[in-house]
Amino acid sequence: MFRFLLALLWNLFSPIFKPLMLTYNSEIDRTGATPLIPEQVTAEIFQGVIENSAFLPKFRKLPDMSRKQLRMPVLSLLPLAYFRDGDTGLAQTTEQQWTNKYINADEVVVIVPVPKAVLDDVDYDIWAETKPQIVSAFGMTIDQAIGFGNNAPADWPTNIVAGATAAGNAVALGSGVDIYDDIFGVNGSVASIEKDGFLVNGHIAAMTMKSRLRGLRDADGLPIFSPDIQQANKYILDGASMEFPTNGGFDTSKALLISGDFNQAVYSIRKGIEFAIFTEAVIQDNTGAIVYNLAQQGMIALQCTMRLGWQLPNPVNRLQPVEANRYPFGVVTP
Repeated sequence: MFRFLLALLWNLFSPIFKPLMLTYNSEIDRTGATPLIPEQVTAEIFQGVIENSAFLPKFRKLPDMSRKQLRMPVLSLLPLAYFRDGDTGLAQTTEQQWTNKYINADEVVVIVPVPKAVLDDVDYDIWAETKPQIVSAFGMTIDQAIGFGNNAPADWPTNIVAGATAAGNAVALGSGVDIYDDIFGVNGSVASIEKDGFLVNGHIAAMTMKSRLRGLRDADGLPIFSPDIQQANKYILDGASMEFPTNGGFDTSKALLISGDFNQAVYSIRKGIEFAIFTEAVIQDNTGAIVYNLAQQGMIALQCTMRLGWQLPNPVNRLQPVEANRYPFGVVTP
C-alpha cells in the first residue's frame, strides 16, 4: 500500500520537480532542429541552378552518383553481318566491343561574406536578394565549363565547342551565302552533325544571333522568323527549338550557335546544394593573402556548394565509325 501511494505521489508531483533535476545529456538534435533546416530553400535553389543552365535541361540526367567517379561502358565497335556464299558456304564471325568513359564529379562553390553590422541595419531580406544571384552564378559557371571550357575542371571531358571543332563540325560565320547556309547548307554546321550519324534536336545561341536571324528573309523578301511582329517570335530551326540564354554563360568569343543531339550528353549529381555558415574563418585570395578575417572584422560568410559531372559517351554508329571524326554537336563560330 505504501509503495502504491508513493508511486501515485511521484506521478502527480514529478512534473513540478523535474525542472529542478540536474541534466547533463540534453542537446539540440536533428529532430528538434528540423524546422530550422532550409530543406525547401535547398531544393528550390538546386532546381533553379539546373533550370538556369542552358545545357543541363537538354542533357540526359543519370542517377545520382554515390562516389567521385562514375564509370560508363560505351559501345565502341559494332557487329557486322554477312551473306552466306551459296548453300553450304561458311558463316563468318564478328565482334562487338565496349570502352569505358567516366563522369567525374567536381565542386561548384561560392562564398558570400556579409558584415554583421550590415545584416543588423538593412531593411531587406539579404538571403532573398542573394539567392537568385547564386542560382545565376552557378548556372553561368556550369555552362561556361561545359560549352566553352572556361575554368573547367581538369578531369571533365573536352568542352563542346572544342570537341565540335576537333571533329570538323565548326563553321565560321560568313562561310556560306548567308547565315542560313552556314547552318543548313551542304557544308553547314547541322549538315556536319548529320554526317556523323546524329539528328539535331536543339540549338543554343548567343543573344546577338537573335537579331541576325530576325533579319533573314525568304526569296520574296519576307522575314523568316517574324511572320507577325505583333506577337512574340518562336525561333525554331528545322523543327528544333532554339534558346538564347541570358545567364552570361555563352562565350561569344568562341561560338555564336551550338546545335546538336543533346540526348547524347549526360550529367549526374554527386551532391545537391549544401550550405555552411562561418563566423570564425579567414578568406584568402589566390596568392594566399587574407582578404577577410570573419571573427576580427565581425562578418558572417555563407558558403554554397554542389558537386556534379558530365560526359559525352559518343557511342559508335553505322554512319561514322571513327570516334575522332564523330561528334553530336556542331558550332557556328565568330
